[in-house]
Amino acid sequence: MLGNGLAKDLAADTARRSEDFHQRAGRRPCLATVLVGDDPASVTYVRMKQNRCRQAGIESRHVALPDTTSTEELVAALTALSEDPEVDGILLQHPVPAQIDERAAFEAIAAGKDVDGVTMHSFAAMAFGLPGYDSCTPGGIMRLLDHHGVDPAGRHAVVIGRSPILGKPVAMLLLARDATVTVCHSKTQDLPAIVRTADIVVAAVGRPEFVRGDWLKPGAVVVDAGYNEGNVGDVAFDEAMSRADLVTPVPGGVGPMTISVLLDQTVRAAFEHAGLG
Repeated sequence: MLGNGLAKDLAADTARRSEDFHQRAGRRPCLATVLVGDDPASVTYVRMKQNRCRQAGIESRHVALPDTTSTEELVAALTALSEDPEVDGILLQHPVPAQIDERAAFEAIAAGKDVDGVTMHSFAAMAFGLPGYDSCTPGGIMRLLDHHGVDPAGRHAVVIGRSPILGKPVAMLLLARDATVTVCHSKTQDLPAIVRTADIVVAAVGRPEFVRGDWLKPGAVVVDAGYNEGNVGDVAFDEAMSRADLVTPVPGGVGPMTISVLLDQTVRAAFEHAGLG
């Protein structure tokens, strides 16, 4: 279940819509990225997103803050971006340094510019099926399922992991599509037995090859949303392939979809802010 091809198609459509916006509004859609500190992985991720913005015809504005930044200073920077009419979407690269209240920082992002889907407003929209912006990785997962003809309705989906930007929102999106959803976590007892009942498994725990092949129900659909050192996912891929119908690889599965959804939602936000429909 590859994501590269679908991500490429989505990127091409985003670039087309971005140019349409440019012609109609007289400016390009703008995504502001905010990075606190100089964590090498975060620096790389932000640079990658900036490059993808350039390829899609989206203006990229970068705000770099020192790792000594306080919650109040970060909130002030995000509030200023939220109030800037030339900014359509805001991405706060996470994790942030330990002294910062990450939730307070996320909530400083205006709901209409939360193209990364990290605020409580966005989570509520996902949970209630209301207009809004999806958390990007969960949104990418749902698009992958649709692309491969996997209808969650009536199926048992097991989500392993309950992070506020991956496990919980993907559970809400699956529930909104009429799946029966079980969310598992570090306190779940007899996890393999629960996973064996799943028609759809979403692994998002951040532990290399945590989900083993013999945990899986024959014919299951397995979405590996993990990424660990050495290009290893959360699922033992070769073992899973021997039992599952579809498995997303790492890399090349969920990952390419995340940035594609981010940029797609940025362009959508630009049209909405401009009242261009």
